[in-house]
Amino acid sequence: MSLQGKIDYSINLLRRAEPMALRMSDKGFFLAFSGGKDSQCLYHIAKEAGVKFEAHYQLTTLDPPELVYFIREHYPDVIIDRPRYTFLQLCEKKGMLPTRVARFCCAELKECAGEGTATLIGIRRAESRNRAKRNEVEISGHKFSGSLDQFNRENEIEGQCMARFGKKDKLIIAPIIDWSDEDVWAFIHDRKLAYCKLYDEGWKRIGCLFCPMARKSEQQMAKERYPKYKAAIIRTIHRIRNRESGGGYVDDYP
Repeated sequence: MSLQGKIDYSINLLRRAEPMALRMSDKGFFLAFSGGKDSQCLYHIAKEAGVKFEAHYQLTTLDPPELVYFIREHYPDVIIDRPRYTFLQLCEKKGMLPTRVARFCCAELKECAGEGTATLIGIRRAESRNRAKRNEVEISGHKFSGSLDQFNRENEIEGQCMARFGKKDKLIIAPIIDWSDEDVWAFIHDRKLAYCKLYDEGWKRIGCLFCPMARKSEQQMAKERYPKYKAAIIRTIHRIRNRESGGGYVDDYP
């Protein structure tokens, strides 16, 4: 399918899903905005579709400063949500740093946002083997995964489309799931969209610094570019070890 064909499909998907989004929230879709290239495409596709949405950026406190500045300058309507605990406070409460297996940071700092809404996300199957298994419509908790047509057919049979939703469940919709990397960049360049300068400096993925899912080369770049963040993480590791060894650390977070 051509890029224009994919754009048309994405727009049509959003327009067809909007009635459900409005039933779940009078604000419409909850658009999960990361400031990266994929979420930019998602944001502008939603604009072109003319659907109602509210875009949110989940600040983790381990964000590249350049990314936060970019969002504030170019997407002033995006709501920046601050977490209850900083990333480092969360690590101290958990007694560990996140790993590829234990990614509690994502669960508590990002994925809890948008509960009870139709949430738009910018994931794409081309990004990884795990994301290749994802579908354009899902319900959190793996209660459903498939196409919008499949979702609508199942709900027609059940007779009430809201029956399967719990209070914290999300209807997750991925409008650009079948876009390639080339599609994303072609869309950005065609629309003459500004993008975060880190992409031009060798970063392939822009997200939390020192993410365990990032490539080793990107983690090394982060160590060299953000020594203060690195030092803060090391101090946190020392505090956790000191507490575990009976060194007198007191958890004074609320």
